[in-house]
Amino acid sequence: MAKSALLKSSIGKKYWMALTGLFLCLFLVGHLAGNLQLLFGTQLQFNEYALFMTTNPAVKILSYVTYISILFHAIDGILLTIQNKKARPIGYAKNNAGANSAWASRNMAVLGTLILIFIATHMVNFWAKMHFTTMPLQKITVEAQPGSTQDFYLTSGWGQDKFIPVQSVDGENIVIDGRDFYYTKPLKVKFAEGYKDLHTITIEFFKDPKWGLAFTIFYVFSMAVLAFHLLHGFNSAFQSLGANNPKYTPAIKVFGKGFAIIVPLLFAIIPLYIHFFK
Repeated sequence: MAKSALLKSSIGKKYWMALTGLFLCLFLVGHLAGNLQLLFGTQLQFNEYALFMTTNPAVKILSYVTYISILFHAIDGILLTIQNKKARPIGYAKNNAGANSAWASRNMAVLGTLILIFIATHMVNFWAKMHFTTMPLQKITVEAQPGSTQDFYLTSGWGQDKFIPVQSVDGENIVIDGRDFYYTKPLKVKFAEGYKDLHTITIEFFKDPKWGLAFTIFYVFSMAVLAFHLLHGFNSAFQSLGANNPKYTPAIKVFGKGFAIIVPLLFAIIPLYIHFFK
């Protein structure tokens, strides 16, 4: 196949659609594993996960691959939809679509657009805050003696630097730059890293007195949309790659249906639990 055909032909687009879609399914599994710490982990474990995801070089590379895959998947889907409409500009005289195809398969473009809107809002509310704003660092409160407490920054430093008294960060001798702690005298020397408190930001987002319920409903609705998108997309990806075999296809369909239900359901449980029970 010519190089141009690999991207311009309908078959080429379907291959790329399938490959990027399956890669994004793997991303969903990894992202879900981290987010489930909001249910089963501690505040520190979730913030350690957030720190790892934003600083590890290998994860950073995978993140850029994920961003590119999302854009490519979306653009490829739009081009395929336009191409299919051009191929059949006039509809059938009798059209009973429900008898020939599933609802999700006929509305993949709409479902994909809704998911893209969700991704954009999700990144603004969490990803952008983590990367581009000055977030609060995780603190712990320790009872120094009965009736007296002291606040500490919890850091990934070493030895006595694991806990830094909040009052010791005076802006002169010890300063914070983003999540990094520095001694300023005689030289500015970094000695510890704090944890951006994404855990607290997430909890407060879904428990916001004014908008928390609306945010929760929107998130759950988006996961329902994702489930319908996956119900058709997962099996369609294997078909596009030519994985049609009487021996394996039934198992792929069963696995795909389970994946399309379980993964979005677990994602949806997280904000519901936070808003109503956390």
